[in-house]
This record gives sequence, structure tokens and C-alpha cells, in this order.
Amino acid sequence: MTIGCALSPVDLIPDFIPVFGYLDDLIIVPFLIYISLQLIPKTIMKEYREQAKDLWKNGKPKKWYYAIPIILIWVFILFIVIKYLFFKD
Repeated sequence: MTIGCALSPVDLIPDFIPVFGYLDDLIIVPFLIYISLQLIPKTIMKEYREQAKDLWKNGKPKKWYYAIPIILIWVFILFIVIKYLFFKD
């Protein structure tokens, strides 16, 4: 629900209303993140915190190569935006 609320184009208060438009995003989303974290069982949270400590053990994450597709997607998007803004035909 938290992700759905954060990514939803529908807001309680529309964003085009000055100040109040972003107020719901600044209050509701962090509150939902807090609630989501509270709903995770303590044993599971403890287990994954221990695994996270070992993630940077040798200087870089063990599975750093998972970031490559995301980086490539962002580079592609940046390329398209730059091409569209500066090299219009």
C-alpha cells in the first residue's frame, strides 16, 4: 500500500495547490513507511540486518552487478532527454 500511495497519480490534495499540494506527500508517505516497517516481524528484521552488515564486508557489495541494468536504463533515458532537448531536427 505504501508504494501504491507514493506512486499513485491521485492525491488527497492535488499537487497544483500551492504548499498544501505537497503536504500530503510529506506527511502520509513517511507515515506509511513507518507503519510498514513496524509490521515486519522483529526476527526477520534482525536476520536481514545481520545479512546487510556482511554486504560491504570486502569493500563492495557481493551482488553489485545487479545495478548494471538500472544504470544502463538511466543512461539511456538521459541520452534520449539530451537528444530531444539539444538535437531537435
